[in-house]
Amino acid sequence: SAMEETDREAVATAVQRVAGMLQRPDQLDKVEQYRKREARKKASVEARLKAAIQSQLDGVRTGLSQLHNALNDVKDIQQSLIDVNKDWRQSINTIENLKDVKDAVVQHSQLAAAVENLKNIFSVPEIVRETQDLIERGELLQAHRKLMDLECSRDNLMYEQYRMDSKNTHDMNLIHTYFGDMQKLSEELAKQLWMVVQRSLVTVRRDPTLLVSVVRIIEREEKIDRRMLDRKKQTGFIPPGRPKKWKEKMFNILERTVSTRIEGTQADTRESDKMWLVRHLEIIRKYVLDDLLVAKTLLDQCFPPHYDIFNRLLNMYHQALATRMQELAAEDLEANEIVSLLSWVLNTYKSAEMMGNSELCPEVDVNSLDPLISQNVVDQLLSKYMSTLTSNIIGWLRKALETDKKDWIKETEPEADQDGYYQTTLPAIVFQMFEQNLQVAAQINEDLKTKVLLLCLQQMNSFLTRYKDEAQLYKEEHLKNRQYPQCYVQYMIAVINNCQTFKESIISLKRKYLKIDMEDTLSSSHTNMDAILDIIAKEGCSSLLDEVFMDLEPHLNELMTKKWLMGSNAVGTICVTVEDYFNDFARIKKPYKKTMTVEAHRRVVVEYIRAIMLKRISFKNAEERKEGAERMIKEAEQFRFLFKKLAAGSGEDTEGLCDIIEAIAEVIKLTDPSLLYLEVSTLVSKYPDIRDDHIAALLTVRGDASRDMKQTIIETLDQGPSQPNPNYVPIFKEITVPTLTVPKLLK
Repeated sequence: SAMEETDREAVATAVQRVAGMLQRPDQLDKVEQYRKREARKKASVEARLKAAIQSQLDGVRTGLSQLHNALNDVKDIQQSLIDVNKDWRQSINTIENLKDVKDAVVQHSQLAAAVENLKNIFSVPEIVRETQDLIERGELLQAHRKLMDLECSRDNLMYEQYRMDSKNTHDMNLIHTYFGDMQKLSEELAKQLWMVVQRSLVTVRRDPTLLVSVVRIIEREEKIDRRMLDRKKQTGFIPPGRPKKWKEKMFNILERTVSTRIEGTQADTRESDKMWLVRHLEIIRKYVLDDLLVAKTLLDQCFPPHYDIFNRLLNMYHQALATRMQELAAEDLEANEIVSLLSWVLNTYKSAEMMGNSELCPEVDVNSLDPLISQNVVDQLLSKYMSTLTSNIIGWLRKALETDKKDWIKETEPEADQDGYYQTTLPAIVFQMFEQNLQVAAQINEDLKTKVLLLCLQQMNSFLTRYKDEAQLYKEEHLKNRQYPQCYVQYMIAVINNCQTFKESIISLKRKYLKIDMEDTLSSSHTNMDAILDIIAKEGCSSLLDEVFMDLEPHLNELMTKKWLMGSNAVGTICVTVEDYFNDFARIKKPYKKTMTVEAHRRVVVEYIRAIMLKRISFKNAEERKEGAERMIKEAEQFRFLFKKLAAGSGEDTEGLCDIIEAIAEVIKLTDPSLLYLEVSTLVSKYPDIRDDHIAALLTVRGDASRDMKQTIIETLDQGPSQPNPNYVPIFKEITVPTLTVPKLLK
């Protein structure tokens, strides 16, 4: 069994211990000692064991007694529950009869509220009167305090009524009606508040405390609104007229005030004042800046920080301005008005004169302000501006030319510039107009300025073509009656000089208003304009020379005639006439004047040679030939002297032209006919454009060459070499020789 097993284990362990104690012979002496020690140990273990068993038994005893008590308690509770159950079943009917008590309690609480408010209820009419007086006296804070008391009484009564019987609208209406005047008071007070709010920017300077009072009243109302809304969440009840939302109303009033302020600045219309828009925009700028400065420095301090009043106002002004600018943009604006509007919207608005004002910093950041009008509207306005401007420029240019043409027929000379060159006001008028429009466009932006410049130059191009046609018509009209207009020569000179002025003005306009990188886009139109101007000037010069030669015609007709040979003064008259004309031509500007002198010199020589080739005279003998030739040489010298004088300072070398007359004179002067061929061949080698008919005519004028001789000289010449002067400009090719010789009629 387990017991025996334990005994055996104990014996085995004991044997082991004893064996451990008695290892050596000398330990046997201590056996007694060991025994006593073991006996002590054993006694101690037994005592502990006994104590443990004892306490175990005590615990068991206590536990049993507690279980016994618990059992008795459970039995008692069971009995009590049975009793309670019995009582409850008996008293159900009694509880149902207590509803009357509950109603009485509710009624009691209502009556208690009524009693509490009785003195208020009875004094409602009096309080209403007092409040009315306070409002009229402008003591808004006290008035509001009384109004709050009244509202509090009414709201408490209504709330009690609602709790007692929320369906009973009759009693609710009764209370509402009784407190009816109070609603009017609230509206009356609100009206006063809104008047102060409307004038807040003025009030804040004169009477800031009034504004602060208004803000305090609004804040109180906001607090009551919040309380009432919280109660509604819990109970479902909210008094009539709540929430009042006075803060929201205040901001709406401010917004309307701002809009009205901006709309109200337009004092004039286009009919009453050309500058209506500029004035309107300037007033807006001033008002808005003043208002915002007041708002920032004074108004801000009258409102709690969470109102963020300055930024709210800034926003309102921005919105109102955007609306106003869009309205203006939608009107039928003229070109200058479009510029005023765009310049204001794109530049002035964000400049230091307005939103960029240093005193508004850092609250106002111009970079974060939205545009007042959309890019789309800006583009529409710009394109409208460009099309209006285009038709305006066309009209202006046409009018300028018409006005200028009226001057051309005046009986007084045109005015001269400081250097004495004739001119008309046309270039100045045209370029002044261009300048004005470019300066206006520059107010808006670079891009528009460039567009306007391109437009001006493009219109200038068409204008110059018209100018050219008008100058041509002017000349044709004059040719019909050369007495008219009286100052034709002077005005034609002015037209020629205007060409030079136009050239210079185009260059300076481009230099002033065109960015370097745009040069290429314009170079072709510029070249084209220069070309037209050169044509106008050239045609002008040529028509002036026509004038000269029409006057010279009778004297040129006298050359190489019998009368001439007898000693007429035709060349003297020719020289005086040319010089006279050139006194006027001195008023032509440099590049053109030089051309004129060269051309006149050339034409005089051509006409002189043409007179020789007309075979009006045929010299009879050597005497006549000598006389004629010497006369030709003398006259060539007169021409040379004249044109040297006219070309003074221009460094023009036209010596060679008169040499041709002298060379021809040498051929006529020659006395030895056998040398004639040599003389002629020298002439031809110098002037290789001489034709056979020229030589034949020359020999006819000499008067001593037979038909065969002419034939031989001409045929032999064809083989000869030529050695012309490299500067020689062919002159004979424009001279025709008449085929029919009728010298007898001309003698």
